[in-house]
Amino acid sequence: MAMQAVVEEGSERARSASYQASDMTVLEGLEPVRKRPGMYIGSTGPTGLHHLVWEVVDNSVDEAMAGFCTRIDVTLTADGGCRVADDGRGIPTDVNPQQGITGVEIALTKLHGGGKFGGTGYKVSGGLHGVGVSVVNALSRRLTVEVDRDGVHHRMEFADGGQPQTELEITGPAPGGRTGTTVAFWPDSRIFDEVEFSSRVIVERLQIYAFLNAGLEIRFVDERSGEREIYKYAGGIIDFVRHLNASKEPLFKKVAYYKVAEEDGEVEVALQYNTGYYEGLHGYANGISTIEGGTHVEGFRKSLTNAVNRYARNNSFLKEKDENLLGEDIREGLTAIVAVKLRDPQFEGQTKAKLGNVPMRSLVERATNEKLAEWLEENPTEAKAIVSKSIQAARARVAARQAREATRRKSALEGAGLPGKLTDCASRNAHESELFIVEGDSAGGSAVRARSPQTQAILPIRGKILNVERARIDKMLKNNEVQALIAAIGAGLFEEFDVAKIRYGKVIILADADVDGSHIRTLLLTFFFRQMRPLVEDGHVFVAQPPLFSTLVGKEKIYLKDEAHRQRFLAEHPNHKAEFNRLKGLGEMDWEELGSTTMDAEKRTLLRVDVEQAALADEACSILMGDDVEARKQFITTNAGDVRFLDI
Repeated sequence: MAMQAVVEEGSERARSASYQASDMTVLEGLEPVRKRPGMYIGSTGPTGLHHLVWEVVDNSVDEAMAGFCTRIDVTLTADGGCRVADDGRGIPTDVNPQQGITGVEIALTKLHGGGKFGGTGYKVSGGLHGVGVSVVNALSRRLTVEVDRDGVHHRMEFADGGQPQTELEITGPAPGGRTGTTVAFWPDSRIFDEVEFSSRVIVERLQIYAFLNAGLEIRFVDERSGEREIYKYAGGIIDFVRHLNASKEPLFKKVAYYKVAEEDGEVEVALQYNTGYYEGLHGYANGISTIEGGTHVEGFRKSLTNAVNRYARNNSFLKEKDENLLGEDIREGLTAIVAVKLRDPQFEGQTKAKLGNVPMRSLVERATNEKLAEWLEENPTEAKAIVSKSIQAARARVAARQAREATRRKSALEGAGLPGKLTDCASRNAHESELFIVEGDSAGGSAVRARSPQTQAILPIRGKILNVERARIDKMLKNNEVQALIAAIGAGLFEEFDVAKIRYGKVIILADADVDGSHIRTLLLTFFFRQMRPLVEDGHVFVAQPPLFSTLVGKEKIYLKDEAHRQRFLAEHPNHKAEFNRLKGLGEMDWEELGSTTMDAEKRTLLRVDVEQAALADEACSILMGDDVEARKQFITTNAGDVRFLDI
């Protein structure tokens, strides 16, 4: 009977439904942005919030790339806003004949309106989505724009998602005859989950902007904390490579550099080797980090392989009977920046961070074949060091292949190849399955009892796994804990790793909140970043957050994640008299406690590990797992309050 009623109700709705032109809704102006903010900035979480800053700063950087801006000031204001000022040309203030409004109003109120969609205003420009500062206006509760141009100072104010509060007014002469644009905005708390900017996120990106634009001065001030930073690099990407290799041991002091410009694009490359075993090749297109690579990176890799092999043969490091060195041999220990500028960049890939312009591959190949070959001939000491390291890497590759084959044979003999200490889950659906990597056997036993057997698997790790930052693959593959991880995740390793084959959609590191636990987390994160990087890039790696404190409120036991949450609790409950018990470790929690606080999907807190800036992640791994104790102490002290590094 109920079912029948539903059918009748549905058919009545179908008969009465109208779908005429009059029923269609047209969202005017900036309305679409407020209706669907995720389409324009990705999310309404912290990433989307900071995307607003990048949209404004990108405009100033575009002025620098065009040769008109030498300084950018970024200020986080005490009242929660962000102000970006540059000394570029200033947004045009004259009236556009087609639109009947000023250039400032076009830039601030029209989607896809500006000087980067044709015309001669910009040869190249950044900005991943081309939506510009109008989206920032749409998602702000208040925005002001000031333009110094033609000797006068202009000002205009907007509020409530881009509604003009004033006309573009001339308020006086331009101070000191300067030119430039200043945009200040306050994000709308009705749109964003939180509206507090992270100074650490911002300064990291600003430093990279300064590296990629030699001579550009970027100043940062956080009025909330008093923090101040100034970034300016005369050497540009040469300084960037030196900075990345500072946490490693460079193979030689010189940095190879070359730049080639043509009509529709230019390529700039800097590279230096270190004594480590990993490739640190980072591509940028119009200032955007292309973490998935693309045509510029492909062109560089191909020509680097050709240039080094050619040099090795011409100088008898490789004999006639010797096989050519492979690209992976030549890139071992490489730190390189490949930065290109081009008109109309085409981005592909899951994160829209892979360059697709085919002509750029040819330009980078030609430039590298010619310029790198010249550099190798002119620097024989450094060239010999590169070739020698590459030959050693080739020998290690053969040993690693043999170790891999031995590992595969061993797995085949053991049947399914799953490690004996893995307590697997019943589900074979990776989308719902989770693998908890648990420190120690006692905590592993508790986790097995606390888990949901249908979807949660437990892999105890005994002691600390091998530090893969300091070991070649052949040695790494002989480590029992590493073998267990590879077998449990089930998707291979390194260049053979296939993220589509992972057995668990979430790989969760569950370790104590003490120094030993932090070290184990760091070892595991380094392993995943170096050997299973797509697992991290696609958002499958998490860090569990076991609580540090418990206390009683009445008869109810509540848990607090860390000291900050304990202080917040005391501020909300100033008369709380019960003691706070510090939870010493996972092994001391009973299984019900572990389950309800740390493993239950309804109650737990997980920290997702992502790689937004691959160069920064590379540097963090090298500092934390390298030999430089002072650099490690400095990094931990500097980043102690930053949520992204709490568990590294």
